[in-house]
Amino acid sequence: MSIKKKLILSNIAMILVPFAMFLLIELIAVCMMVYVFDRRLEGENLQLFTTIRVTGLLFAITASNGIITYLVSKSILQQVRMLTNGAKEIAQGNLAFSMKASSNDEIGELASIFEHMRSKLFEAKELQSKYEDNRTELIASISHDLRTPMTSIKGYAKGILDGVAQSPDKVEHYSRIIYMNACSMEKMINELFLYSKLDLHKVPMLLEEVDLRALLADYLEELGYTLEPNGGKVLFKHNPEESYVVMADRTQFRRVIENIVQNSLKYMDKQAKLIEVRLLAEPGQVKIEIEDNGIGISPEALPHIFDSFYRADAARNSATGGSGLGMAIAKQIIDAHDGRIWATSEIGSGTTISICLNTPGR
Repeated sequence: MSIKKKLILSNIAMILVPFAMFLLIELIAVCMMVYVFDRRLEGENLQLFTTIRVTGLLFAITASNGIITYLVSKSILQQVRMLTNGAKEIAQGNLAFSMKASSNDEIGELASIFEHMRSKLFEAKELQSKYEDNRTELIASISHDLRTPMTSIKGYAKGILDGVAQSPDKVEHYSRIIYMNACSMEKMINELFLYSKLDLHKVPMLLEEVDLRALLADYLEELGYTLEPNGGKVLFKHNPEESYVVMADRTQFRRVIENIVQNSLKYMDKQAKLIEVRLLAEPGQVKIEIEDNGIGISPEALPHIFDSFYRADAARNSATGGSGLGMAIAKQIIDAHDGRIWATSEIGSGTTISICLNTPGR
């Protein structure tokens, strides 16, 4: 009920309630006249009778109006006090509380809007705190990942300068290691730069109609040439009768596939490596599934594999190399396509990365 209606009804009640009470007092007075004063209202009896009637009327007006005023003001001031206390909490930087409107009037509506504002501020604060934590973790991870190749470069360069590598073959070997570590550092820096740009939405997605069947066929053919000589295998499953055209940035989507496949190959523990890619046409979208026969991911680690620099096994990751940003970049790119990416896995059996992209016209 609105405050306006409350005030109107309270004013009406301030008239009707005293009137009703006055009628009740009159009834009581009549009974007194009949049974107490024996219908004789003279002298002191008349004065007493009049005093009782006037006192009763004043009591009825005062009591009823006081109670009505108290109830109406309580319903309004209670909400005002809640808003005041909430404003004080926010002014002190405390957003971890809630306000629930107990009425449907204008102040209750204001309280609901105030609570929505507090909730959004709390979410923004939590998000800012998360960004700060991520930035701290990012700096620590960059320092850790760049230190290893930098230490190696310094060590081998010092070996050449100190004359440890005296033969041409040893100098070439040291130089090759220095070059490989420099390339590794360059890749890390490039991926970090790309991730930062994606995170700031500064990488434009040149969306166009892309036939995933043709794009994946070309890439997987190249991948097969690499894996098959070592006993690996690449499978590509799709329905020739279906259309797999989506809206995508051709270059960035290929980067997603490459990052996923390279991550899968990095953590395979089987001699016969297997990568199976499946295309599934669904209403309004195309689903891509990339499955491997690697070591799998634990249930505890699975929700974090798209986090930047996340390591389910730090020792294994250090041994295999990599920036730790590949899957995070993949998710950023898919998010920029307004798509979805997620993972399912079973320890010892492998991992499946699923991607959904929209078809043209959706």
